[in-house]
Amino acid sequence: MTKLEASERLHERARAFVTAFEGAEPSPEPFDALACDLARFQAAHVPGYQRLVRSRGVDVSRLVRAGDAPAVPTDAFKISRVSAFDEADTPKAFRTSGTTLGARGTHFFRHTATYDRGAIASAKATLFRDLPAAARALVVGPPPAALPDSSLTHMLALFVAAFHGSRDVDVGASFVLDGDVFDVAALDERVAEAQVEEVPVVLMGTSFGFVHFLDALGDDTFRLPPGSRVMTTGGFKGKSREVSEGELRAAIARVFAVNPGDVVSEYGMTELSSQFYEGTPMGGPAGVFVEPPWARITPVDPDTLEPVKDGEVGIARITDLLNVDSAAFVLAADRVRRVAASALPNGSGFELIGRSPGAPPRGCSIAIDEILGR
Repeated sequence: MTKLEASERLHERARAFVTAFEGAEPSPEPFDALACDLARFQAAHVPGYQRLVRSRGVDVSRLVRAGDAPAVPTDAFKISRVSAFDEADTPKAFRTSGTTLGARGTHFFRHTATYDRGAIASAKATLFRDLPAAARALVVGPPPAALPDSSLTHMLALFVAAFHGSRDVDVGASFVLDGDVFDVAALDERVAEAQVEEVPVVLMGTSFGFVHFLDALGDDTFRLPPGSRVMTTGGFKGKSREVSEGELRAAIARVFAVNPGDVVSEYGMTELSSQFYEGTPMGGPAGVFVEPPWARITPVDPDTLEPVKDGEVGIARITDLLNVDSAAFVLAADRVRRVAASALPNGSGFELIGRSPGAPPRGCSIAIDEILGR
């Protein structure tokens, strides 16, 4: 089997998890089975991961648990090519904002079919849960043409195109940032159309974008149709101004006339193909994120990278079965904690505590050296 054939077979297996989820069926195979096969594929074809595996003395041919596969720190995407394929075979690339280390991380894709399927299925089960098919997706942010290498903008454009019922949709016109100016009139027009059609709106954007949008509105309110939701994502890393999550949530609920529980946070990153949402649309508690069946988050000790005890805070070790051609095992500097939540699938979720202060965690720094062969 060629590398390309092996990759596509792994993509098919990953998408089978999504298909099963969409049909409310059990996953097609054990999570660890696909995760370990991804580790073997990436150890064979991603040079940096091969060096990391060798440095750790891990025999991937014997792997049976996803948790035993070494994980790649997100900073590795800034200083090395984390890909099983070269530039000619990866026409799509998403890049980070470049707010840390003075460099932009790059996540290369051979295609986005698997990413797209997972993103839509995950959003449908959470953010768009129980909303009518004709619900309108609108974005407080720049259109795809302005940010062609943004994974977030790509995802939001997917939602605009996917969640619009039977009507025609102009994807670009659903993004209401024109250059550096929020087009409040355009948003007003889109919301008025939804009011006439008596359908809810899902208004999406970054937390920092919403802060500026609320500033632009001043004392005005902007009532969304009944049943509407607002999605926020990202924090204030590298920004000159910060607003607490509770303060922002309350302001959004007041200005857009939605319930605080209908302000839903999303957690994702350029280095992943999967996203995580607060489980509030499922009846879960605010601040607790839910994992789709193809991704898992484990809090680990920042020095040893071993899982911490239940209820303790650790940095996020993420296993993402949709990251077929890059890194299925990712280490982020975000601090997380597992919590019980009976309303969520599997009876648990995770809280996002915040970024680790200061320098990258020691365990991540060591892994970077190993990936680079130092």
